[in-house]
Amino acid sequence: MRHQIQKTLDTLRPMLQADGGDLTFVDYFNRIVYVKLTGACEGCPHANLTIQNGIEAKLVELYPEEVLEVRDITFED
Repeated sequence: MRHQIQKTLDTLRPMLQADGGDLTFVDYFNRIVYVKLTGACEGCPHANLTIQNGIEAKLVELYPEEVLEVRDITFED
């Protein structure tokens, strides 16, 4: 499953890169995908919308039984 998630995220990255941002796949555990936003996406006021309406929506659409949520760990230690 990790490989499929990573491939899907790689197809979404150009959307973020076009605005000066990017993301890194961090982990997948208990149906939750963890990513880290970087560049212009890090700290952007619209980052949560990008995660929920873009990344999470696509992953849940493609893998409804495997993905429940996407979480940004950018500000977690």
